[in-house]
Amino acid sequence: MEWFAAPEYWLSRLLLQRMLAALYLIGFLGAAAQFRALIGADGMLPVPRFTARVPFRQAPGLFHLHYSDRFFAAVSWTGAALAAALAGGLGDAVPLWATVPLWAVLWLLYLSIVNVGQTWYSFGWESLLLEAGFLGAFLGNEDTAPPLPVLWLMRWLLFRVEFGAGLIKLRGDRCWRDLTCLRYHHETQPMPGPFSWFFHHLPAPLHRVEAAANHLTQLVVPVGLFLPQPIATYAACLVVLTQLWLVASGNFAWLNWLTITLALAAVDPHRLGLPARPGPYGAAPGWYEGLVVALTAAVAVLSYWPVRNMVSRRQIMNRSFNRLHLVNTYGAFGSINRIRQEVVVEGTDEPVVTRHTVWQEYGFKGKPGDVRRLPRQYAPYHLRLDWLMWFAGISPAYARPWFLPFVARLLVNDPATLRLLRHNPFPGAPPTHVRATLYLYRFTDWRELRETGAWWHRTALHEYLAPVSLGILTRSGYRPPLGRRIRTVPVDRLRRPGGHPPGPAPHHPPGPPE
Repeated sequence: MEWFAAPEYWLSRLLLQRMLAALYLIGFLGAAAQFRALIGADGMLPVPRFTARVPFRQAPGLFHLHYSDRFFAAVSWTGAALAAALAGGLGDAVPLWATVPLWAVLWLLYLSIVNVGQTWYSFGWESLLLEAGFLGAFLGNEDTAPPLPVLWLMRWLLFRVEFGAGLIKLRGDRCWRDLTCLRYHHETQPMPGPFSWFFHHLPAPLHRVEAAANHLTQLVVPVGLFLPQPIATYAACLVVLTQLWLVASGNFAWLNWLTITLALAAVDPHRLGLPARPGPYGAAPGWYEGLVVALTAAVAVLSYWPVRNMVSRRQIMNRSFNRLHLVNTYGAFGSINRIRQEVVVEGTDEPVVTRHTVWQEYGFKGKPGDVRRLPRQYAPYHLRLDWLMWFAGISPAYARPWFLPFVARLLVNDPATLRLLRHNPFPGAPPTHVRATLYLYRFTDWRELRETGAWWHRTALHEYLAPVSLGILTRSGYRPPLGRRIRTVPVDRLRRPGGHPPGPAPHHPPGPPE
């Protein structure tokens, strides 16, 4: 069928599938490395406790059938191995009838993780990776020409990502409309990167240009994805350029790289001077064409909910309308924080806490801490604890389910938890007490950087968590992580900072700007 095949997009499909598999590989590796402390059987938010209260129909996946830390690790490493194989070309090395199930298995394994990940997996790019991976299962392999309907579905997904983010900004914070949001964003974003300090100190007129370019790229350019070539290719290239700008300016896990990957679905390589694929493709089998037609019809029906959301004045961002995370709505940073509040966690090995107690600070890998440490580049890898610590600085309500379980693990030097940190000041024996203080962070200026070598300036605001010991937590009804069962901790020791958090609850946290 001429309407079905798009052989000119052979290179776009090749790169799209390889990059998509590479991002799945990063997701599975992150799950394998971080799950024990976050959602393991003895984690801060244990999967067994979650599956005991949430039925399968609300969170479908393998872990409702069975859970153990070994099984979770096996799922993560199996997914990583399969993703690596697909990134290396396995999908093209096997028949078409095997390629589609391989991608479906990859999607199912990651869906199982996301659906029990709770707050740690509540980010919009988790649903985006699942939706893109599901569509990727129908892109086929080199036995047949790329299916044009699936490429259009990829463009439709990219449109929802960009246009939804643009709408939520226009309807949200006033600073997006007066083009001043970028005066604050580079400093207050969840996890700054190594160039964020320099982006923050760009001249004010350039910040206004950044904001205006954001509106252009998210509200005008996406329409070009549906126009004839070469306009669609040029629109996709503009999306790629703006996403690379975001990659340079901060750490947003794999969101920007996945958006770049989706943009390839609109790129006609011939329009960029790249050669055509040598040799003809074979005809697509009937069963495959039938699957693609069924997929297209299903996406058309399911698109009702995200479209209704986009046209609504009460638009929400980053929401899945079904438990399979298919055909979702996206959007990010409808509001921008004007100040940066960071929770600094400290411990002491002194048996009694006095006003003369010496406290030593725990170091995190990605979130700001040491004022002389230049922020590092971690994206597309996702440091989940560091991201949630940013929400904890906005309000303790974000941290209520997991913060004291985190502190309790520091009080016993839990190895899985310490592996999530950059620096443990108590390597020999665990601390006797742990506390947390809320600080106001701001980037230093050029003079301060030259004189002090510090990238940040910080000022203590107030006590966030009063000093606690393992004994205090035990008397509060908490069973420490020396056993394998964990109960919820009273959180009345967490102080609420002034004001209200600018965004939804942790189940749908505000994400980064696409």
